[in-house]
Amino acid sequence: MAWCFTPTTWASGCGSGTSARKSPNAWPANTRPNKSPRGWSGIGPASKKASRQQAALGLIDESGVMLAPLVRRTWALRGHTPELAQQQGKRQKVSIAGALWTPPRRDHLEWTFQALVNDYFADEHVALFVEALLEEVGGRLVLVWDRGPIHRGEPFERLLAQHAGRLSLERLPPYAPELNPVEPAWSWLKYSRLCNFAPHDAQELQAAVLREMNSVCHHQPLLHGFWGASQLPLLRALLT
Repeated sequence: MAWCFTPTTWASGCGSGTSARKSPNAWPANTRPNKSPRGWSGIGPASKKASRQQAALGLIDESGVMLAPLVRRTWALRGHTPELAQQQGKRQKVSIAGALWTPPRRDHLEWTFQALVNDYFADEHVALFVEALLEEVGGRLVLVWDRGPIHRGEPFERLLAQHAGRLSLERLPPYAPELNPVEPAWSWLKYSRLCNFAPHDAQELQAAVLREMNSVCHHQPLLHGFWGASQLPLLRALLT
C-alpha cells in the first residue's frame, strides 16, 4: 500500500520478501536509561483494557533520517581514512512513523511503518497512519503513545468518532521515551544500519529506509529485542 502527496512521497509497509538479520544491541552504548518515571505502573492498565476488549495492543512513535550521514567509527586499511561524499546545502530527509503491536492472542509482535519524503509527520499524517494501522489490525486496537502535540487535536477526535468502539488511545507519562519500544527501533536504524551511509538524494535514502524497515517486519527476535530494550516488561504471553 502506498500514497503519494505532492511534493512528498508516502510509502508504507510491511512488504513481502523481507529478510532476517541478527539482532544487535538496539540502544547505543551508555544511552539506555535505567529508571522509570515516578508514579507510573507500566503498560499494565492498557494491556488489561486491550484484553477485556479482545483488542490488539500497540505502541507508536515517529522519527526522521537526514540526508547528512550519521558518522561512526569504522574499519579501514591503515593510511586510508574512509571518505563520505555528502550533499551540501540540502536538508532533505525521510520521516518515519512506526508501530510495534501484538494481536489479541498475544503470541507474536508485528511491525507496521510508513515513510514520508521531505516532509514531517503532522497530526493529519499521523491520523492517516493510525487509520492504516487499524485497517491492518482488522479489529479493535488500544494504542499507546507519547503526549506530543502531533498526537492531539481535531484529526484524532475525528478518527475516534469514525472508529468508535474500535480505537482507544492511551498516553505514556511525560518525557519518558525509555518506555516506548519503538524508540530502540530508531536507534537500531540510525546507529546500526544507516550509520556512515551517504545517499545522493532523498529517494536513495527512502529506498534504504524502506529496505531496513521491511527487514524488521517478520523478525521476531529483533522485535522482541526492541521491546526488551525499553523499560516495559514483555507481555507474559510473549515469553512462552
